[in-house]
Amino acid sequence: MAKRRAPKPSRTEHDLLGSKRVPGDARYGIQTQRGLENFHISGVPVSHYPDFVRGLAMVKQAAARANADVGAMPRKIQRAIDAACKQLIDGKWHDQFPVDMFQGGAGTSTNMNANEVIANVALEIMGRPLGDYEHCDPHDHVNLAQSTNDAYPTALHVAMLLSNDRLVAELRSLIESFERKGRQFKRVLKMGRTQLQDAVPMTLGQEFEAFAASLMDEVRGLERVANVLCEINMGGTAIGTGLNAPRGYAKRCAQHLARITRKPIVLADNLIEATQDTQAFVYYSSVLKSVAIKLSKICNDLRLLASGPRAGLAEVNLPAMQPGSSIMPGKVNPVIPEVVNQVCFKAIGNDLTVTLAAEAGQLQLNVMEPVIAQCIFESQTLIFNAARTLREFCIEGITANEKVCRGFVERSIGIVTALNPIIGYERATEIAAEAQRTGKGVVELVREKKLLTDAQIRKVLDPVALTAPHG
Repeated sequence: MAKRRAPKPSRTEHDLLGSKRVPGDARYGIQTQRGLENFHISGVPVSHYPDFVRGLAMVKQAAARANADVGAMPRKIQRAIDAACKQLIDGKWHDQFPVDMFQGGAGTSTNMNANEVIANVALEIMGRPLGDYEHCDPHDHVNLAQSTNDAYPTALHVAMLLSNDRLVAELRSLIESFERKGRQFKRVLKMGRTQLQDAVPMTLGQEFEAFAASLMDEVRGLERVANVLCEINMGGTAIGTGLNAPRGYAKRCAQHLARITRKPIVLADNLIEATQDTQAFVYYSSVLKSVAIKLSKICNDLRLLASGPRAGLAEVNLPAMQPGSSIMPGKVNPVIPEVVNQVCFKAIGNDLTVTLAAEAGQLQLNVMEPVIAQCIFESQTLIFNAARTLREFCIEGITANEKVCRGFVERSIGIVTALNPIIGYERATEIAAEAQRTGKGVVELVREKKLLTDAQIRKVLDPVALTAPHG
């Protein structure tokens, strides 16, 4: 029987409230421990969002370099902090960020979590024991020339930019999948519908190409709005006045952060305004909401197009992913579009929370930034996963019921619209009404009434020509 390993002894750390025991092998310290004990809220720790940890590390790395540049930090300590941040950026020590995303203090627990982890990893790099803060202190070194009020929101900006890159890439993959289906279905004639009523003919390929174009608009929106996240308030410290920040530090910090992130990071013109303002989050969240609305609409359409299989539209077949009922044999549900719809509803709701939290700002700070962060990170993650799931498990496997699509076109009254320029709207309306009343086809009635010759009928009512009347 294997022997149980003895837990490493704890260590004692101190802060303004007193002393507290911290796990001996923890890279975090006393303030993280307090945050861990105080905030049992969502069960979602900071480590759940890896880009957030990377964003925090990038900000601390840039700050250390800037402090060394202006002579405020010894190069030996800066190099150790730099190396520790590099480990976090590379994905190490993320499990040392256990604080709940929901927290009071405007993000202080998260900022101190980062300061403590980076300090202790730097101490290890320097050959010092954990907690030996005389040689690398969470406050005096890692947090030098900073406040939670500039470091935390800047880390949020960076993290959202990192996540946005992956989200855009995944949405582009989904768009490409729709475009491939558009090419595959380019000769499948079907009936277009407005207000759930027959309208005019189109191709199934055109329908899927429109899905792709709709999402491409959203991708462009995400790329444009990312620019608002590139403006930061580093160097503003507590309220934007720059108290305790050395001359030249803010500019150098922004420059270093731009190099580290490979993003066009710039310092805000007015750091007091930038410290209290959260509109960048509002703008970005609103675009995420717009993406969610588009995705949800597309999934609504897919569920309608696949409805049936005998008593619905049944124009397309979605991949069968699982049995659809515990009581109805043979039933298969559109579970992938359904789950994407639910993701979209959550993202839309998150945007409302971001809106309310942004409005709750008071005077020189908005203390509601943690819930703003959680909502946006959650929406980014959910939409990313939903887009990938929709592409892999639904779009790529869709097939067309070509005979069903063509049958709707041939039986539809909607093709009478093409007669408007020739016989006038009123006469065309009469033909449509008679077709509806008698059950006869439009072409049949046109022949009976000798409104057009067969050659004219073939030319005017050719469904293929109707889908691209100008070539």
